[in-house]
Amino acid sequence: MLIIQSPSKNHLELTLSGRLSASAMAEALDAFVELSRDMSHGTMLYTITDFEIPELGAIAVELRRMPALLRTIFVFDRCAVLCETPWIKTVAELEGHLIPGLALKGFALTERDAAEAWLQES
Repeated sequence: MLIIQSPSKNHLELTLSGRLSASAMAEALDAFVELSRDMSHGTMLYTITDFEIPELGAIAVELRRMPALLRTIFVFDRCAVLCETPWIKTVAELEGHLIPGLALKGFALTERDAAEAWLQES
């Protein structure tokens, strides 16, 4: 399940848990693009618990939506990833180095306050 919410202007919160189906991925990515549409200098708090590799169909959905996702990602300045799995945090931080203008940092699930404070730094 991937839940995407916008609790405040220019801020998204994503929560990923379990294995994503193609339909769940399509719904979540459409929501991501729509909620990001009018943002600038956005921040994102991404919480990952109970991670499972998405279904093959879900990966295909993501690949088909990649052009829209790439256009959308540039409205964000910072993304904090909360997760207990070290390799996921490492991969997330590596992705941050590949996306110009996006600072991405991994945190433990227990470090939500620190992640939120980091997102607010200019």
